[in-house]
Amino acid sequence: MSIFRMARFLALRGTLLTALTLAAGSVMASEPPLAKIDHILVIYLENWSFDALFGSFPGANGLANAEAAAIQVDKEGKPYAVLPPVIDTGLTPPAPDARFPENLPNQPFDIGRYVPPDQKTGDLIHRFYTNQQQIDGGKNDKYVAWSDAKALALGHRDGSGTRLWQLAREYTLADNFFQGSFGGSFLNHFWMVCACTPRYEGAPEAMRATFDERGVVTKDGAVTPDGYAVNTIQPSGPPHSPAITDPARLLPLQDMPTIGDRLSEKGVSWAWYSGGWADALDGKADPLFQFHHHPFAYFRQFAEGTPARAEHLKDGAELMRAIDSGTLPTVAFYKPIGELNQHPGYAEVQSGDRHVGDLIERLKRSPQWPTTAVIVTWDENGGFWDHVAPPTGDRWGPGTRIPTLVVSPLARKEFIDRTLYDTTSILATIEHRFGLAPLGERDANAHDLAPAFEP
Repeated sequence: MSIFRMARFLALRGTLLTALTLAAGSVMASEPPLAKIDHILVIYLENWSFDALFGSFPGANGLANAEAAAIQVDKEGKPYAVLPPVIDTGLTPPAPDARFPENLPNQPFDIGRYVPPDQKTGDLIHRFYTNQQQIDGGKNDKYVAWSDAKALALGHRDGSGTRLWQLAREYTLADNFFQGSFGGSFLNHFWMVCACTPRYEGAPEAMRATFDERGVVTKDGAVTPDGYAVNTIQPSGPPHSPAITDPARLLPLQDMPTIGDRLSEKGVSWAWYSGGWADALDGKADPLFQFHHHPFAYFRQFAEGTPARAEHLKDGAELMRAIDSGTLPTVAFYKPIGELNQHPGYAEVQSGDRHVGDLIERLKRSPQWPTTAVIVTWDENGGFWDHVAPPTGDRWGPGTRIPTLVVSPLARKEFIDRTLYDTTSILATIEHRFGLAPLGERDANAHDLAPAFEP
């Protein structure tokens, strides 16, 4: 080969290599944000709306934007002159909570002026049909009218000194994220793991809701007239409260596919970690262990004695060991025990805040941290008001807006994510990252959390 031809060959080869290098660089630059994640941990807290916990967060769509939705009306639609007194639902019988003034103005108020964050307030009703009545077609103006705690529904916490706020400042806070279904913890936990509503066709009549000819609820119930379970029912298999002796009051085992089944089909490791799970299985459940907060226990494929239960349903202490040893499964869910989950009535906000902050600091010391995404979310609003109307969805939801944080070295920093999300967006994130089939229409059409991560 002549010197001329050799030079031409080398030049062409160099051009080709340069082109291939640039192409490879372009592919790397356009790699989807979710592809960088090797581990997802979902921390599932309890019962606060976005405005009630993050309503004064700087830059977020919070209390300052509430306008007309902040004015509450009674069941007939008449604005309150002053809010009805806060009712302490923990008293027998329930009575006004003496810590709060009896003539609060008809506007959101800071709970901390009367009850510090290390003390408990009363609980608030948070049920399927009640949530719809409070939302009032998107006006969000009947939270007080349909609350057993009355004015407390319009209360909020100043979280500026909390660990969760600090994490939201440092990483990503989603301010347009809604609970997956109307109502309380029971149904929203199902929507977290299966994007579905459980069936109970043979439910006793006493458990069924009834309606008048106008479609107005005349008797609330755990089960819809056509046999869907929407309010709290414990699972028929263990663990459930030993105080429930009538098996008809327990939900029969369900057989719909779950996100756990989808992960197992793909060979992706996963676990649901529950604070107090081991003690509950041993028949010595902690007084604040909530039997209806563990959705996989309702499914036949994870029933007592199955290999899948032993492999995937674990005690919260095992999560801490997995973090310390760098052996977290690819996808993990964590449900703190009652005293640490921030649920009004039996928990205050400060202990749960400290617990989550400590857990994430622990995770930062893990060798898995560089490729881990932590999603901190709440199951539902717990009866607290929020000013943003939920998006139009289906029969089941979405319900009220809730806070959600994305904490990760891969997450955007100091970022407020305005993308429209609901609880099934977490399922969509897992499905898109690991190539899983959707569980239903809602997660198939939901936005995943990719906008919360650095491109």
